[in-house]
Amino acid sequence: MAQPFTPQSAVTVRVFTQRFSSTPRGARLARRLAAHRLHEWGVPYGSALSDSVVSIVAELAANAATHGRVPGRDFELRLGLGPRTLLIDVSDARGECRPAAGVSAPPPDADGGRGLLLVDALADRWEVRDREPSGKTVHAELDLPPH
Repeated sequence: MAQPFTPQSAVTVRVFTQRFSSTPRGARLARRLAAHRLHEWGVPYGSALSDSVVSIVAELAANAATHGRVPGRDFELRLGLGPRTLLIDVSDARGECRPAAGVSAPPPDADGGRGLLLVDALADRWEVRDREPSGKTVHAELDLPPH
């Protein structure tokens, strides 16, 4: 017996994907375009969600351009806005240079090492995934407040 058809509400998912040069300029452009894209999707500049996403993108893009850089290879930013979650993926070509599980604070006199603490504090979830054919993707998720 056939199941009756029940209409379901449409789910709108917005996706933005762009490659950038693995340079400080590429990382800055990724951050700026993320803020612009979010604003176009209805997440206003300067809102808490926009500021959190832009901070995460800034850190992951800077890491991709600095630590994940392979000469001649770009890094990629992918944003996804669904009904309940905002996704951030930053992929680079260097798979062997991976953040360690369990982020801990660096010594007080260290010049760096605090960026992933920021990602850990702002994202509801994040992880590092293998990327085919080579490289890695740092994936972060932010839960959206109910409408």
